[in-house]
Amino acid sequence: MSALTQHGPRIAVVGGGIGGLAAAGFLRRAGLTATVYEQAPEVAEVGAGLIVAPNAVRMLRRLDVMDRFLRGAVPLEWGWEFRRWANGDVLSVEQLSGRCEELYGERTYAVHRADLLATVRSAVPDEWIRLGARCTKVEQDSDRAVLHFADGSRSEADIVIGADGIHSAVREAVAEPGPPEYSGLCVFRAIVPAEAAPAFTLRPAQTLWIGPGRHFVHYPLAGGKAVNIFAAAPAGEYAEESWTATATAEEFLAEYAGWDSRVTDLIAAADGAPMRQALFDRAPLRQWSRGRVTLLGDAAHSMFPFFAQGAAQSIEDAAVLARCLAEGGDAPEQALARYAAARIGRTTRLQEVSRARKNVNHLADGPEQQARDVSLADADPLLASGWIYGYDAEAVLDA
Repeated sequence: MSALTQHGPRIAVVGGGIGGLAAAGFLRRAGLTATVYEQAPEVAEVGAGLIVAPNAVRMLRRLDVMDRFLRGAVPLEWGWEFRRWANGDVLSVEQLSGRCEELYGERTYAVHRADLLATVRSAVPDEWIRLGARCTKVEQDSDRAVLHFADGSRSEADIVIGADGIHSAVREAVAEPGPPEYSGLCVFRAIVPAEAAPAFTLRPAQTLWIGPGRHFVHYPLAGGKAVNIFAAAPAGEYAEESWTATATAEEFLAEYAGWDSRVTDLIAAADGAPMRQALFDRAPLRQWSRGRVTLLGDAAHSMFPFFAQGAAQSIEDAAVLARCLAEGGDAPEQALARYAAARIGRTTRLQEVSRARKNVNHLADGPEQQARDVSLADADPLLASGWIYGYDAEAVLDA
């Protein structure tokens, strides 16, 4: 398995998901070339919907893929519309339309994961991608890195980027593996065709119902042709951390028995078996890079999805990493260290606030819940998220 004839350093990107392909796209934009090694036989994305906030949209615009992105994206008019679980009372809402662009220069969108993957894929030449290549180990010395693959083949590179997710094989070349911590939660994901969805759920809004021990999110996808469901609930004995495991519709409905009928009606309308995935927490890494090897996206900073920033942070990583390598000349180790230094603080903060949201969203009815609801009503959530949405990943490097 040989790498391409490349300009500049031989860069290997392990993982052809959103983060890995974004890295390849930004490397190309910076005048570098890379080989993307993806274990699957085709570039495809499982899962359901994503929220793409201004901090990520800003980077996609610079990658010159906005035309492709807007084919399936839904611009949201309201975001983080918090509602009470029992009756749908609105506790707080972001007015996005007009105000989001005014504050942060970009809109907020809902998009299917597959459409976002296709967007970043459009920035990467076909010949850069090697399919069916499952990397099992990375070794390095002072002169090169060697990637080992499941079929027994090997490939050499000057720089290796591990974008291979929460079960990263590359991470072992960078950091001591630590055991994941079971969160006690699982998440359900499902898609509802627009023709089967209650009209209320077709509004261009990201709606978040919060209640005792669980929460429930929905928003439109695919140009309004479908509604995405994301829900977090107690996991019980369930501990499968898989993107392909499923539950029954009855199991999903049982978790939200007694909730507002708009929630249960939407669950009942879901198309096919809902996905179900146990959530595990991982402590923030203090070191992302070692020698010629670095990490990106979930391989570096997997986070609970409660701030909807996982994919966005992968895209930010990709933009910063490409800039650091392009400006690093013949000193890749220093370039990778600069990249990690620019990113670790921000992603660690997002990991921490995402973890804390688990408790805030799931308060039992009572004094704490009432105080939370008052604080939500008193806040301006769009301004409060300025440190997330207003962030310009490349401008940090310029500063």
